[in-house]
Amino acid sequence: MQRLKNYIDGELIEPTNKKYLDLYNPSNGQIYALVPDSDANDVEKAYQAAQNAFGGWASTSITERSLILSRIADLIEVSLDRLGKAESIDNGKPLTLAKSVDIPRSASNFRFFAQAITQFSSEAHEMTDAINYTLRQPLGVVGTISPWNLPLYLFTWKIAPALAAGNTVVAKPSEVTPMTAYLLSSICIEAGLPKGVLNIIHGDGLKVGAEITKHPNIKAISFTGSTRVGKEIAKVAAPMFKKISLEMGGKNPNLIFADCNYDKMLDTTVRSSFSNQGQICLCGSRIYVEASIYDKFKRDFVEKVKALKVGPPDKTDTNIGAIVSKPHYEKVLSYIKLAKEEGGTILSGGEAIYPKGHEEGWYISPTIIGGLSSDCRTNQEEIFGPVVTIMPFDTEEEALVMANGTDYGLSCTLWTENISRANRLAKSIHSGIVWINTWMLRDLRTPFGGVKNSGVGREGGFEALRFFTETKNICIQY
Repeated sequence: MQRLKNYIDGELIEPTNKKYLDLYNPSNGQIYALVPDSDANDVEKAYQAAQNAFGGWASTSITERSLILSRIADLIEVSLDRLGKAESIDNGKPLTLAKSVDIPRSASNFRFFAQAITQFSSEAHEMTDAINYTLRQPLGVVGTISPWNLPLYLFTWKIAPALAAGNTVVAKPSEVTPMTAYLLSSICIEAGLPKGVLNIIHGDGLKVGAEITKHPNIKAISFTGSTRVGKEIAKVAAPMFKKISLEMGGKNPNLIFADCNYDKMLDTTVRSSFSNQGQICLCGSRIYVEASIYDKFKRDFVEKVKALKVGPPDKTDTNIGAIVSKPHYEKVLSYIKLAKEEGGTILSGGEAIYPKGHEEGWYISPTIIGGLSSDCRTNQEEIFGPVVTIMPFDTEEEALVMANGTDYGLSCTLWTENISRANRLAKSIHSGIVWINTWMLRDLRTPFGGVKNSGVGREGGFEALRFFTETKNICIQY
């Protein structure tokens, strides 16, 4: 049984308490490795290593930092097969998805910020008798906490800008999917990342994440995960005046108008509904369709979704893999039951699947539900699984009210060829991201984040570098 280790001060070491958690393979429900059950002692060790390394890393030239981050990106690309397989086993997602999206994007995160830091400039403001110039300096030791749905993808999305900006990092990956973060440790050693610059602590959120959050000398917390956990982090971090970036839940609307490019919309909507088993914070889980094409859409959408193959992640013809964990599997099934109790009609799926040879795995058929009101629990609460609802609307105004009618505001997708309508709605939608006639088309230079219960702050591009730096103005009188 493989035992993962923490990465502290440039070395792979066991947790102080010698305790471990079981790590499950979602495809068969079996324990396949052990992950450190770290605690406050390990967090303190990581902090001390990060603090000791901070001065040297912060004073390292931007060119040298950029080269090291670029080497990490290169090594991730070289390790595509190994990392992709590890991600698929750990998370339950199809191997084809891990190798085509998760791992390449992880390399891109490092490469992007390796380049971005070389272009990150400060400002100068001239007065009649003085000049002001602005410094952007690293914060010090920062904490990052990342989720289980896109394990290496979102882990690197946080640590890359933090390191590029000159900070040292205490990072916690999800204890549910820690394998690729563990493998990244060896990549960082091979790439020549100085000791203590990045420290990776595995373990339960209540023991590790909470300790990182409340540590008096960790200057900032960048978190991606549930709104419930984000609220707890804010309660602790805000009174300590830490910088916080919280990317939390979503209940994203997908508005489909009759004048859309129908075939493109249909293919993309299948993908935006069920990619990664619906376990992406940007998936469109509430689908609103203009009444004149609702019946046609319902028929065609159901037909395409029923054709999706649910099965073991390592099979090349698998479209929908396993749900990440047994508790989450049970949560998703409970929401399907709730939808029925609320009067919903299951149009497709709605049941557990037991692939041959993987009967103990956690599989759920992609589920479409009709006949629900926009204000029911199924349409208000984040399910985060292969479950979508579809509802008709008559007017643009009605669609906007329903789209904005939740506590979340992460993303929205609009399908229309009417450019005036697209711009009008995009301005009025309560979300941090609006896609028009596309989905998940991402430019790493753009700001990423949500509003309302979906988040505080922005990630991506220079927004991330600004978050991980402190601004200082210097005024010199002539």
